Order: sequence, then structure tokens, then C-alpha cells
Amino acid sequence: MVLQQIINGLTIGAVYALIATGYTMVYGIIELINFAHGEIYMMGAFVAMTFFRLWGMPLWAAAPAGILAAVMLGVTLEYVAYRPLRRSPRLVALISAIGASLFLQNLAMKIWGARRQPFLDPNRPLEFFQIKHHVSLPVLGEATFSNMQITILVTAAVIAILLNLIIKRTKVGKAMRATAQDQVAARLMGVNVNRTITATFAIGSAMGAVAGILVGMNYNQVWPMMGYMAGLKAFTAAVLGGIGNIPGAFVGGLILGMAEGFAGAYISSLWMDAIAFAVLIIVLIYRPSGILGEQIPKRT
Repeated sequence: MVLQQIINGLTIGAVYALIATGYTMVYGIIELINFAHGEIYMMGAFVAMTFFRLWGMPLWAAAPAGILAAVMLGVTLEYVAYRPLRRSPRLVALISAIGASLFLQNLAMKIWGARRQPFLDPNRPLEFFQIKHHVSLPVLGEATFSNMQITILVTAAVIAILLNLIIKRTKVGKAMRATAQDQVAARLMGVNVNRTITATFAIGSAMGAVAGILVGMNYNQVWPMMGYMAGLKAFTAAVLGGIGNIPGAFVGGLILGMAEGFAGAYISSLWMDAIAFAVLIIVLIYRPSGILGEQIPKRT
């Protein structure tokens, strides 16, 4: 059913959109592709799982702990791996990001092992998340939403609204926009550029952790390599929507998710990744700046 596949695709796309926003925020500020962002998504899920399933903490406390750990990790990476290289050629910073990604993958394997682990605890059932409740609406016919699909879509929508308010209405958001336009001018106007960049990494890392926790709960499994393909797809979504454009990251994520959903339903699940990247290639051929991106002339 077409409507059901749209719902499934939007759910996948909402996760990609949350991760892609972290990519596009960092790129918009310092023009760096943070390839370790997928691993921050993974580490947030692992920390939340550890607090919840292994240490017995309630979910309402374990999830914020995972998000906080991801924020601290993202800020640490910015300070240790990226800030010293800010004046270096972009290729150097890119190599540093790839190295950070590999380091975090291996660190997760060392701490939690290489096997997939359940996120939820069968001995402490959470009915809403462990039983597949479904909600149907008359306008959707036979199409239904699962409990986790509703959670993911509502969470993504709320975060999108909050992020828009932060960017447009707060001093931090104004500082981000000023820094993205011109770091030198922003610094001359009294903006603390380093603090603004750190705040950008913190917000992006928090969004990645939220996505990781939602995915861990939805599929009831986490593993050290879960951030690799998710990060690559999210980067694809960011480029698809227009790298550096926050609304574009959400649009790109949703389009990519629906492309995967329809490919898995009507072609083959084996072709889902290929179709997703084919959509990116087609868009970049006809609109290299992405769907909502703009061609901005380079400053001299």
C-alpha cells in the first residue's frame, strides 16, 4: 500500500533528518564534514542502553544521560581533533574526522564488544515500546502507525521546531548565523566564535544521540558499526537537501527515507542503498547545490 510505504519512509527519513542536521550545522559554521558524527549517534545509543538495560536506570533518565554523553563527546572532538586544525587545509581536517570515526568505532568494540546487543530489557517491560501497538486513522484507510513510528515522527517534528526557534530567536542562534556568514566580522562584533562553534557541535551531537536512541528502541538492537551506514546516509541527505541548509537537511532526510521505503517495498530490500545513492546522483547532476541549497559566490 502506497500510504503505508509513505509512513514507513517518513519514519526512516526522520531519523536521517535528525542526523543530517548535525552534519549540515557543522558544515554551515566551519565548512567541515564531521565524518565522526555517525559514531556520536552510535555512542549516544550505547550509553543510553548501558544506563537503562545494564545498570537498571529508568528510561526517562537513561535517555538524557546518553544525550549528555554524546554532547560531551562532540564537544571534546571539536576541541581535540578539529580546533587545532581550523587553519589547516580542509583535507587535513577531513582526515582527522575519519580518524576520529575509526577510533570511536574501535573504542565501542573494546567497551561493549562487536556483537549486536538488545536495547530494551525484557525483564523490565515497557509496553508502549515493546509491544507493537498500531494506530489507524480513517483518512489513511488500512495504513497504520506503530507506536515507535509515532514517537520518531513526533520527536523529529518537535526538535525541528525547537531548532528553528533556537536559530532565529536566541543569542546563540544569532551568533551561529553571524559566524556562518563571516567569522572575522562576527568576532569584530563581539561574538565568541570558539564558543559558538562548540555550541553548534553540542546541538548537533544531541540530535544525533536522540536519533540513535530512537533507532535502538525501534529495532531493539545497538552495535558498534551502526553509525557507519546511518552517518553515510545522513550525509547523503544533507547534500541532497543542500549542505549547510538546516531545512534542507530535513527535506533531504525525508526524501531519502521515502526513496528507501519505496525501493524496499516495490523493488527489493537489497537495492535500498543503491536507490538512495542513485537519487543523490540524479539531484546533484541537475542541481549540484542540493534541493534547497544556494550557489553562494566565494568571498575574496
